[in-house]
Amino acid sequence: MISSLRQARSLARPLRQAQAQASSAGQKRFLSIHEYQSMQLLNSYGIPTPKSIPAKSPEEAYEVAKNFGTDKLVIKAQVLAGGRGKGSFDNGFTGGVHKVGTAEEAQEIASKMIGAKLITKQTGAGGRICNAVMLAERRDPSHEYYAAILNDRARQTPVLVTSNQGGMNIEEVAHNTPDAIITTPIDFDSGITTATALELAAKLGFSTQQTREEAADIFVKLYQIFKEKDATQIEINPLAETQDGRVLCMDAKFGFDDNAEFRQKDVFALRDITQEDPAEVEAQHYGLNFIKLDGNIGCLVNGAGLAMATMDVLKLHGGDPANFLDVGGGATPDTVKKAFEILLSNPDVTAIFLNVFGGIMRCDYIAEGVIKATKELDLKVPLVVRLQGTKEHEAKQLIKESGLKIYAFDGLDEAAAKAVELGRRA
Repeated sequence: MISSLRQARSLARPLRQAQAQASSAGQKRFLSIHEYQSMQLLNSYGIPTPKSIPAKSPEEAYEVAKNFGTDKLVIKAQVLAGGRGKGSFDNGFTGGVHKVGTAEEAQEIASKMIGAKLITKQTGAGGRICNAVMLAERRDPSHEYYAAILNDRARQTPVLVTSNQGGMNIEEVAHNTPDAIITTPIDFDSGITTATALELAAKLGFSTQQTREEAADIFVKLYQIFKEKDATQIEINPLAETQDGRVLCMDAKFGFDDNAEFRQKDVFALRDITQEDPAEVEAQHYGLNFIKLDGNIGCLVNGAGLAMATMDVLKLHGGDPANFLDVGGGATPDTVKKAFEILLSNPDVTAIFLNVFGGIMRCDYIAEGVIKATKELDLKVPLVVRLQGTKEHEAKQLIKESGLKIYAFDGLDEAAAKAVELGRRA
């Protein structure tokens, strides 16, 4: 269960984790939304949060702070990544979270955040663009808790994961003090009963009857959002009991199932593609399942299973895949060409390995796309091709007659070894 949470939160992608993501790339992209959008969604279900207002320009930040009603504010960069407070911007400004006390201070800090890229432990060296900030009232917690709802595959049911050690990395809590993690299974249809929620709030240590009732109400409503909005994860960290005796969701992270886009149009309208890899966004537009990795061998494969096997074999021969790219079963010559364009947009790619098994996919269509891409894109990097299955003979004949320098193989091992060799030579 905790490992599922770790995968959802982490943006680091060693090969095996990348393969796990890639295997479902075409089905589940797990839409994330900004913190201010999460706060608005919580409020729409009657869940209390600190008052929070977004601003998309320094001037707007000034007006928001000026009319907020309190001078005890915090300003947060709205970037889809963890570790914002300890991050730094590409313009030299440090910290994605700051306390502010005046409208002028809010404007000044917003001017350094908006339009700059925030680099955190989760973004990689390139960082992510900050297009907005959120101004929120500062509330003083007397104790911080953790709450999350996610799907537990082992139990085959949603679960509510809670801890009285909030405000910190939940993986560390689970590792160092596993007894501090309470996992409560949830009946999918009936949700969390008030009695169960109250019992949990008491077990967590909420100090008064009022705060226990407020926490219980939040637990019940969080599952309501989870079910009604097709969420894959809701994480509240911290869930705070404040010094004035209230229970508030101080921060929230949401994930939503991409399969549900057709019935969650209001949620998916919140998608911010500026926070996503441009190549992945473009690939999705053309029906290609693409995940960027850190290697130098561009991979073009049909089928998630074959793609994972291809990456494994490349690693076996000492190579590093630059991506996962599954063209699926309905690829045309034009979509294959687009796949090549996406691969070549990565300057680190020094060789391309195309591995296709023609089941529902016709090898001759792939060959036509390969030839078209090689000619029209003036391909400079070496290309290794392995085609097996439907229309295989015709595909090989097309490649042979093209006169292009394409390295064709029948065996997967031989093809992968050649791709690794050529990638190094380049």
